[in-house]
Amino acid sequence: DVYSFTGMGDRLEVGNQKPNIHVEVLVKCSSTATQSDVRTRVLALLNRHSMVYGSYRWTEFDDEFLQKHVESVVLPLDLENCSLCVHVFTLNEDGPSTLVLEENEDLSAANHWLLPAVEFHGIWESLVYDGEVKTQLLDYVTTTIYFSDKNVDSNLISWNRVVLLHGPPGTGKTSLCKALAQKLSIRLSSRYFYGQFIEINSHSLFSKWFSESGKLITKMFQKIQQLIDDKDALVFVLIDEVESLTAARNACQAGTEPSDAIRVVNALLTQLDQIKRYPNVVILTTSNVTEKIDLAFVDRADIKQYIGPPSVTGIYSIYLSSLEELMKCQIIYPREQLFTIFELETMEGAECEVSEHSLCFVFLFISRKSKGLSGRALRKLPFLAHALFTTPVTLRRFLEAMDRAVDKQKEEKANLVNGF
Repeated sequence: DVYSFTGMGDRLEVGNQKPNIHVEVLVKCSSTATQSDVRTRVLALLNRHSMVYGSYRWTEFDDEFLQKHVESVVLPLDLENCSLCVHVFTLNEDGPSTLVLEENEDLSAANHWLLPAVEFHGIWESLVYDGEVKTQLLDYVTTTIYFSDKNVDSNLISWNRVVLLHGPPGTGKTSLCKALAQKLSIRLSSRYFYGQFIEINSHSLFSKWFSESGKLITKMFQKIQQLIDDKDALVFVLIDEVESLTAARNACQAGTEPSDAIRVVNALLTQLDQIKRYPNVVILTTSNVTEKIDLAFVDRADIKQYIGPPSVTGIYSIYLSSLEELMKCQIIYPREQLFTIFELETMEGAECEVSEHSLCFVFLFISRKSKGLSGRALRKLPFLAHALFTTPVTLRRFLEAMDRAVDKQKEEKANLVNGF
């Protein structure tokens, strides 16, 4: 298992150093094979198939050992001129446990998962963003751990281990936090034995008793501290809709917010300042309304990443993966080849190609028409198309149904905006 920090992910190449390519090997829960044996067999598999380009997922193998012990092997890029980092892992199937701060209280303050978790499997691959958002977030966490390992003086170079993802609802901010934690628990498995993921229920931290909310924040982070004390664990803390805990204090002082909110903000900022000393913790936060967040919290976030609705390229990719899944499940049949948007853009100017691949251009038209819909709405749309407008069909009929479903989604969105 190759393990090295460059601080720049797969993109850095220094001198003759080859970029790292991460190969993720999901082992079956029933497997009794050692990780070293699995790694050896996977490397032999890759040596037999060294010319692989584009993202590839192996689920069928020409090796009896791999057939028995391995669920899948995933590699994201070509194997030429690269150093392989092989990560062997199994998924935790226990599900989340709940964390309660007060005795005799039924309200859960947080959910807690051991990583990698079966619930988070596949989320990373399903999220489509423009640019290098996912790569940059991976690089950020890698750099925080690298700087800690190198004993960089945090008084001279400051970082707070806080990520803020902001943007409109439905763009996948919470899912991205879960997927990032899952991905890093796999990528850093030779550094940390397992990951811990705590999703804080922000609303439960406002006590029904006056002035108790600040104390509940402190109790919550005392629980988190117990997890951080295990140096074999990489701990991720998710605060969803962080604006509910970090309401701007100037609004509180003006009397538009309860005074208890000031105590909550102060308590949270104090805990964040204390927790940043530990090398094995990352705070992930999301917000739909950043203008309501206290500026002191915003200043503590090392990365403030906007997550917006997908572009046409992203929409096409989301739809493409959905349609391929429906064809694989034989809901759409017969199976037909669909081109990537980059292949289509290359062909779009060639009149001789339009007739032959007209269905793909209908697909591209629907993607352009869908601009402005959230990622959450886009993932739902193939289901709605089938439910409302079609029976088991060919690709052509399904695209017609999707076109109608896009119109319906936009109509419903407009009605909500107009208050009908």
